[in-house]
Order: sequence, then C-alpha cells, then structure tokens
Amino acid sequence: MKVLVTGGAGFIGSHLVDHLMEEGYEVRVLDDLSAGSLENLKQWIDHERFEFMLGDMRRRDVCEKAVRGVDAVFHLAANPEVRIGAQTPELLYETNVLITYNLLEAIRKEDIKALAFTSSSTVYGEAKTIPTPEDYGPLKPISVYGGAKLAAEALIAGYVHTFDIKAVVFRLANIIGKRSNHGVIYDFINKLKANPHRLEILGDGTQKKSYLHVSDTVKAMLYLFKEFLKEGKIYDAYNIGSEDWITVTEIAEIVSREMGLNPEFYFTGGVDGGRGWKGDVKIMLLNIEKAKAKGWKPKMNSKEAVEKTVRELLGKE
Repeated sequence: MKVLVTGGAGFIGSHLVDHLMEEGYEVRVLDDLSAGSLENLKQWIDHERFEFMLGDMRRRDVCEKAVRGVDAVFHLAANPEVRIGAQTPELLYETNVLITYNLLEAIRKEDIKALAFTSSSTVYGEAKTIPTPEDYGPLKPISVYGGAKLAAEALIAGYVHTFDIKAVVFRLANIIGKRSNHGVIYDFINKLKANPHRLEILGDGTQKKSYLHVSDTVKAMLYLFKEFLKEGKIYDAYNIGSEDWITVTEIAEIVSREMGLNPEFYFTGGVDGGRGWKGDVKIMLLNIEKAKAKGWKPKMNSKEAVEKTVRELLGKE
C-alpha cells in the first residue's frame, strides 16, 4: 500500500512515517516545513520507498498533486498550537479547516477510498462525562483550535456520506515525546534552562490531563486504521490516550527532578478558574475502551510518558 502523510515532517507525523516505513509501506510526505523539519525524516530521504513533497496545502493544486497514485491518506497537517487560536483565528482556520477541505476535494477527484485524520480531545470542550467516550455530546469546544478540529471532522463526515470515501478519525489526548517543539514539557525545560532557580507555571497548577507517548500514539493509529479497513465501515472515530492523568504541578516536579534542579514554582493564577490560558480545558481524560476492545492499549501511563519525554528532550535517551 502507498500512503500519503500530510504533515509528515512534524512531530507526530514523522514518528508515523518511521512506523509506516518499518512496516514496509511506500510513503509520500507532504509538508510545508512551517512546523516540521526534514531533520525528522533524514533516515528515509534516500530510501526507495520514500518520497518528500514540499508544498502548502492552502493551494488546491498542491493537494491534487500529492494524492496522485496513493491508496490511503493520513492527514496530520495542522497548526498544532492550541493557544494560537486566541491570537490568529484566521490562521487556525486556514491550517486546519481550509487545508482539510482542499485535501477532501483532491481525494474525491482521485477516487481515493481511505482517509485517517488526527483530531483532538479539544473537540469535547469541557465534557461533563469523565472519562469521555467517543459518543459524548453535544460537542462544544472552548477554543478556536477545538472548533477548527471539529469543523474538519464535520467536513470529513459529510464527504464520507456523500462521495463514498471511508474515513476514521483519531481524537488524541496530549501527545508527547522526542521531536516535540511545543507544549508544557518543552516550555518547562526551556524556562529552566533560562532560569534554573524559578519556574513560571501558567494557571494554578491543578490542571489535570491525560498524556500519551508518541510511540504509543502512532502504533495505535496504524493498528486501528487496519482494523477499520477490515470492518468495512465507512466512518468511525476513536479516542487515543492513556487511562490516567497528571497535573501540571506534577509535570513541573518531574522536569525539575530530571534536570537536577529545585526551583521555586511561580503560579500565574491563570484565567477562568486557574486555566493556563483562555480556551484551556482544565480537566481531560478520554475513555479508550473502544480502542481497547479492538486489541490496542498504551504501554505507558501518563507519568511514565512524561518521564520518558523529559529524558528524550534532554538528550538522555
């Protein structure tokens, strides 16, 4: 099978490319390198089963060229930063909704039958059911990022039922690991490198969420994609996350310990009851029973994933 990975030079995308290549797939990557890096793909650049395309998916012709000759598409290209929604909603629309529309049009014209899309736990907003299952509703995102992801999901569902495309959506928890260049662990490490004596923590530190290591994530995506194709469904959605959670303060303690530091913690207090920023979901835990029923479960819990990620980003492993 030949697959296209949009955003394949990015954090999660490059790890998915690694996994696909190791499994023997032919892989084409489309990326504009605005958030990703060719460094993430260096081991595959000259491989006979690998192809890289530089292009901006906001251009329809780029999407049309990228999908030619492929059997399936893993759509990971997106602006990964939740906080940017409060600053430039237009960019979030373009790099999440518009590019998904352009890709769907290209898939429709090329008659490609299978699409996998990485969505986000942010589509649930502040869910009243914890852990939150895939059939929870109504979905009411509290960030522009979450709204853009939900809009992309809705477009995909519409195309699936109108144009005979098959699609599976993966709603991801907080994904962490080597090659990540944003998020709380990345921020804490950089803050402590700049000032080892004092660590600023956005919010009140009690924010509590599920974290999943990227190695578990990409294995889940490929495994569940294969199961989806076997079942013959036209559309499905899976939560992908760990079965527990960890607070921001606990993450700060792990980062400090791994760096051999004992800084003073300074909490900004945050907004709206201790959130790190406007639109920050304070408590998140996904119900992953549906994925587990198919035979997948994470190898690491949230704490183990955080500890491994800190060591990876510090170059310890």
